[in-house]
Amino acid sequence: MQARKSLLPALVGLLLLSVARADELPPVDELKERMQIPTATIAVYEPHETGIPGTDETLIEYVGYPANDVMALLFGSEWHLEGDTIELRALDGYIARIEAARFLEETAYLVFERADGAPFTVDNLRQNTTDVPLGPYYLVWDNVANPDLIAEGAIHWPYQVHEINRASLSGRALVPEGLDASLHGGARLTRKYCLQCHKVNGFGGEKFPGNLALLARAQTEADFIELVLAPSSVLSASQMPPVAYRLPEDERRRIAKALFDYLIALPVVE
Repeated sequence: MQARKSLLPALVGLLLLSVARADELPPVDELKERMQIPTATIAVYEPHETGIPGTDETLIEYVGYPANDVMALLFGSEWHLEGDTIELRALDGYIARIEAARFLEETAYLVFERADGAPFTVDNLRQNTTDVPLGPYYLVWDNVANPDLIAEGAIHWPYQVHEINRASLSGRALVPEGLDASLHGGARLTRKYCLQCHKVNGFGGEKFPGNLALLARAQTEADFIELVLAPSSVLSASQMPPVAYRLPEDERRRIAKALFDYLIALPVVE
């Protein structure tokens, strides 16, 4: 019990992002006027569309602007030098926090319509949803030029984006002083796969209520792993995507167990 108490002060002080600057994205027509450059058409393999892993992916062309150009417009040409994290907030409560360096290493676009004139929506059957609006903006990555990105699935592809922030996030936000080193990997995986929608001790997305650390404690390890690997088989109406669904099954089980081990060991801050 004493060990848990010693963790709490460090944890409480490290939960919040330090936001350098935030911008509500303008309506599309206003963005076009302010950008003063032609829109780009980008073909991507759509990770939200239902497909069978290992088969051909759905290739869709979207229209928008390079994400780096949009951030330069909003924040200035040195947008990547202030804050180590780009935070994209969606209308449905999803919050994607992506390392700023990634935008310099890979090519991303902020898109707002389909090139073929089809509705700007997606069928996300892995999450039991169809005709989901993608607007006002949708962040996509050029996974045609870099097919290695396909294995990531849709983790870094937030839709319904309406706000972009630059922020700094301490690496200790989810790894308080004193947390067993064997759990650090689980902390990184929790941030990667869970905290766009869920919260842990007040940090994370705003799509689903409840502290994920408490929700994990309410289940057995076997039940938790089954839920994470195949949400719809446990809860038929679940909108949670199966974790790392493009990876081999043994790797997915390793990830699910690491998530559980971390969540049940993390001190809970009420």
